[in-house]
Amino acid sequence: MVAGHGEFGIAHQVIEICAAASGGARITRVVLEIGKLSAVLPDAVRFCFDAATEGTLAEGAELEIIEVSGLVRCEDCGREMTRDRPVGHCACGGSSFESLAGDELRIKAMEVQRQQQGVKVS
Repeated sequence: MVAGHGEFGIAHQVIEICAAASGGARITRVVLEIGKLSAVLPDAVRFCFDAATEGTLAEGAELEIIEVSGLVRCEDCGREMTRDRPVGHCACGGSSFESLAGDELRIKAMEVQRQQQGVKVS
C-alpha cells in the first residue's frame, strides 16, 4: 500500500519506490493496481504521473493502471457483492460492509532498461 496526500503525492511515492527498486536503471513502465473502493482517482494519478517523473529515473515511463472492482460482504447477512463505490445498501437493507477487494493501491510491476558497457539492454 502506498500512502500519500492526494494523487500527486501517490504518483511521487510510486516513483520513489520504483527508483529505489530499479538499482539505478531507467524505469520504462510502471503498472499500478487501483481498487475502485480506494478513493484514488486513476485519471488524476495518470495526470500527475508525468509531472512527478520529470527529472527522475522514471521520466518518460509508460503508466498502466489496472482498476480492480470492489468486492464487499454485508456485515448483517453475509452476502458478498461487487461495488464500484464504498456506499450503498444490501438487499437485506444492511449498509455496513466489510471490504474484501477493491481498496488496494499497489505497484504490480515495473520494467527497467539496463545499460551494459554502452549497449542498451531491455
